[in-house]
Formats: sequence, structure tokens, C-alpha cells
Amino acid sequence: MSTKPIRRQSGLTLIELVIFMVIVGAAAAGIMGVLNIGGSSSADPVRRKQALMIAEALMEEVLLARFTYCDPSDPNAATAAAQANCSPGQQLTIGIPAGGRPYGNVANYGGAAGTPRRTFMTNGVDVDINGRPLGQNTALATMGNMALGGITTTVTLNYLDGAAGGALGPVGRTITSDANNLNALRITVRTTYGTGANDFVELDAYRTRYAPNLLP
Repeated sequence: MSTKPIRRQSGLTLIELVIFMVIVGAAAAGIMGVLNIGGSSSADPVRRKQALMIAEALMEEVLLARFTYCDPSDPNAATAAAQANCSPGQQLTIGIPAGGRPYGNVANYGGAAGTPRRTFMTNGVDVDINGRPLGQNTALATMGNMALGGITTTVTLNYLDGAAGGALGPVGRTITSDANNLNALRITVRTTYGTGANDFVELDAYRTRYAPNLLP
């Protein structure tokens, strides 16, 4: 007498298959929904990254400029102990001078205090320190796969007066500044890359006058 060996059940039942399909379908729909929301509401990542790189480069140019009491052409520039020691009309103030970049002082990169200024614009186009439109090589050909036209940058210089410029330093030892006491500035660089309300990158930095007699 012989008996058939018992075989274990294998495969899926119809109910298990249906449950599996429902779970996987719901998970896939949720993931696609999240990706769709993120893609439709977020800024163009390539364009935003380009704007960030431009803003960082231009902020570096501003921060690397000198910050003296007097205009470098003033005979008193190397010895002045305060802005009041400068020759008449040679005291450093916020404003863009004649001539090209790089400018001689941090304060030369802004217009009126607290007012955004397209400091890097020439003939309606933002240019690099060599006068070439952003993203173009020495032959004025576009570098990379995407032109940088339409990306614009402004610079705003603020006094540290407790208002727009805020304050710098610990409580009781804060650094303040005004037109006649330009010890420090708050620098805001904003690079705009689109027409949307949030299509911009904004960087803030502080620059103190730690070497007021450093001349070219």
C-alpha cells in the first residue's frame, strides 16, 4: 500500500493577489502625487543653481574690496584715523564712482543707502569683472548649454542703524554706522532668475572696516 506525499501549497490566492495590487497601486499613486506637487511648485533647479552661483561670485567681489576712511587718491588716506581726517570731498561715502570694476571700496558697489542698485549692469546687461555678459567666454560665445540672459542682480548697502541694516556685535558692544561713521555695512545681493514672486536668490553679509588705511 502506498500514499502520495503531502505537497505544500504554493502561489497566491486570488484574494491575496488583489490585496497586493491595491497596496502597490495606492503606494505608487501617493509617490507620484508627491513628485507632481514638488515638480509643479518648485523653482527650476538648474536656473536657481545658476542664480546662486552668480550671487555668490558677485558677493565675493564686493567683500574683497577695500574699506577705507578716504578715497585712495586722498593724500590723507594712509594716515587718517577717522573719516573726518580726510581732505574735503574725499571722505568715503556710499555711491558708484566713475570708471569700471573692480571698484576701490566696498561702499562703491551701492547706490543710495538702503536702495537696490544694479551695480553689475552695462548697457542693460549684467557683466562679469572683465565686462563680458555673464556666461560668455572671451570670444563672447555662450558657455554651457543654457545662456544666462535674463538673470539680473542688485546690490543694497545698509547702515547698521538698528533699522534696515540691523545691528552687529554682542549686546552692549554693537557696531553702528551712518554716513559720517561708516564702520560697517550690511550687504544684500539679490539675483533674480524668473518672473515668479519667489524666483530669486538673496544673500546677506556684513563687512567691517578692519583695515581703514589699506591702499592699492
